[in-house]
Amino acid sequence: MRNRRLQLAAAGLLLLALIPATVWSQSWPTERPPRPLESRSVDFPPYEIRTLKNGLQVLAVLHHEQPAVSFRLIVKAGSTVEPADKPGVAGFAASLLTLGTTTKSAGEIANTIESAGGALGSGSANELSFVNGAVIKDRTELALALAADVVQNPAFADAEIERHRSQVLSALQVGYDDPDYVAGVVFDRLVFGGHPYGRPNDGTPASVARITREDLLAYHRTWFVPNNALLAIVGDLTADEAFAAAEKAFGSWESRPVPEQQNVPDPPAPSRRVVVVDRPGSAQTEIRVGHLAIGRTNPDFVPFDLVVRILGGEGANRLFGVLRSERGLTYGASADLQTYKAAGEVVAQTDTRSEATAESLRLMVDEFSRLQRETVHPNELRGAQDFLSGSFPLTIETPSAIATQVLAHIFYGLDLQEIETYRDRVEQVTPEDIQRAARQHLRPDRLSIVLVGDASKFADQLESLGFPEFERIPIAELDLNSPTLRRGATSREEQPELPPA
Repeated sequence: MRNRRLQLAAAGLLLLALIPATVWSQSWPTERPPRPLESRSVDFPPYEIRTLKNGLQVLAVLHHEQPAVSFRLIVKAGSTVEPADKPGVAGFAASLLTLGTTTKSAGEIANTIESAGGALGSGSANELSFVNGAVIKDRTELALALAADVVQNPAFADAEIERHRSQVLSALQVGYDDPDYVAGVVFDRLVFGGHPYGRPNDGTPASVARITREDLLAYHRTWFVPNNALLAIVGDLTADEAFAAAEKAFGSWESRPVPEQQNVPDPPAPSRRVVVVDRPGSAQTEIRVGHLAIGRTNPDFVPFDLVVRILGGEGANRLFGVLRSERGLTYGASADLQTYKAAGEVVAQTDTRSEATAESLRLMVDEFSRLQRETVHPNELRGAQDFLSGSFPLTIETPSAIATQVLAHIFYGLDLQEIETYRDRVEQVTPEDIQRAARQHLRPDRLSIVLVGDASKFADQLESLGFPEFERIPIAELDLNSPTLRRGATSREEQPELPPA
């Protein structure tokens, strides 16, 4: 990476040397970014929704620009409904869907879809699992039949289970050695507490070691039913052709009652908590700052999304301006809004050299407060709006992207008309709306803060910043299953040996 940066720097210096002085003086008067491209009109393709007799909701989106079809099936179950003592079951099960059914091996599944010139994949998230794919139009029935097979009849073969377990444990070993990964998973645990949103989707070394085939079968049997699923078919088909193909592939999928999702604790109210994960010898510190935030269905989603983008997103990014451009403390800084059904989180992040940890943290915390204190400048808001408006067409540019957008709206219970009015709603946000949303939804006095680095280089500076109380956890004692995040004597014995890297 360093050599690559040096090469880019040398190329940049050479380019500057070739620019005449007169051109330089005329073309570099300020650091203003280039003007955004003119926005182009967005014509959302026609769509139709029907429900099969077994309860599967099917969406057909007509998109005739290419002779291709994309499909995405989502099951309304993810890590939020897996057993609390076995985080990782949902991701484990979803990853194995395409690795063998009761009628086809993993190799046969791969060969079938590849011979049709298509692709097939599966995965999961907090609140859903999915199977998606793409194929040329005349192989639509074959691809949907294959998708129906992997969704209904996964083999969960012992050999594939052990192979996947080994891969996950290896990935976790790499993750636990990566300060960026550690900062992210610890931050989620701080923000969401005992709520399932705070669980690492891949599980932990201890939980992954305990997952059995019976766990996977029970999870699949409970949640993978058509009346708990949505299917989008997007492409060069008529609506009748799409629904006929869905009926042929999924019509025989047997429906069953879906249990009510068990009561889970509400995410805790935002409260100030500072956790230092001590990694002696680290040259840099990973920093995460944020708190519990609104969910996806909150009426303030659009203005608050713009608040977070002004804080650290594309089109504005105050954090980058302060930490990188003005102070030279980091190569990058950003902020994101992650939203789910019940709640969300706002997280600002950067990394910096160990000695600059306290200064960087102070500047990040102040930017949260400044959004409440000061009305944002119209030009700054315009930059964030231009980015969202200009990039929105890319989110519905391909059949697969269209399927993802529409299914997300159905999944969250949002009006599909919101897709077509999105840019108008972004453009209508005013600086006063930004300050109102910031004052209502930002919590600068109740921030969750995670610092992953060599604590000896910055811990004594935290008190002067107003953080006299913080939790210092040696990296070897970190336990994501523990409410204290610290591994006790008993849980230490239960932790399995990670495989060699």
